[in-house]
Amino acid sequence: MGEPLSTGAEEYLSWLAVEKGRSRNTLTAYRQDIAGWERWARQAGIDPMSAETEGIEQYLAERRASGRNPASIARSTTAIRGLYRFLLGEGAINADPTSDLRSPRLPRRLPKALDEQQVLQLLDAAGGSEPADLRDRALLELLYGTGARISEVVGLSLIDLQGDDGLLRVFGKGAKERLVPLGGPARFSLDRWLSPQGRPHMVPAQWARRSDAEAVFLNTRGTRLSRQGAWAVVKGHAQRAGLGAVVSPHVLRHSCASHMLAHGADIRVVQEVLGHVSIATTQIYTKLSQDHLRTSYEQAHPRAGGVQAK
Repeated sequence: MGEPLSTGAEEYLSWLAVEKGRSRNTLTAYRQDIAGWERWARQAGIDPMSAETEGIEQYLAERRASGRNPASIARSTTAIRGLYRFLLGEGAINADPTSDLRSPRLPRRLPKALDEQQVLQLLDAAGGSEPADLRDRALLELLYGTGARISEVVGLSLIDLQGDDGLLRVFGKGAKERLVPLGGPARFSLDRWLSPQGRPHMVPAQWARRSDAEAVFLNTRGTRLSRQGAWAVVKGHAQRAGLGAVVSPHVLRHSCASHMLAHGADIRVVQEVLGHVSIATTQIYTKLSQDHLRTSYEQAHPRAGGVQAK
């Protein structure tokens, strides 16, 4: 459960979980943020339920001064602002002390992406014929070939693969369903994993959970492969491929998007494939493809560098 919070804060977190369906990770982070604020407030002689804007601003200023990064400050601001908006809506307070708070502007960070040769190195590292090798290759091919999130891939059930139209059904954020094209290499690797040489070797004598029987990807214990387990698969093969610590499942998602754009895909298509609600999220990848274009030009054109002629 973590550190005890005020009654109002506990009710807010319960509301986020039940009414808004926030993930466990989000709730844990918000609990830490609100606990930090309430702890500081009480030490400063402030009742969190009657806090004013100045007190909250001072708390956030002290966090900035202590070296907290902007993303951490922004999340704390969001958590605290959400708490007081909830309390105002519930009639627990008469005014919202966070109404004038501004979140710090975060620098726009470009996602990391592998180049195409590095992706091939990674895939070739999972080239064995044992059942675990077949699973790992299918997992990597799906992550890169579809750009799906790691949670979407490990959440796949056998019924999601039954279409003959070359499309894969995935469930994204908010259980929103979308169809993603399944390329030839990914389809081939997936078929090998589902063949008698692959997945059946990991099927247990008795299923621990009924839902595990429908899981596309299993671990060696015969249960659905977890996000952590899939992350370890990616990490392990990345190290074998000599790619070090730069690779994660999300890097493969970024690589899929940037490579599609570099090869001329329409940005709306990439948005649909990745399941982005806003095209603004997808547009960040155009900078990656522009960088790739510039680098390729400078490496290939004999008059790309040097002093311009007068």
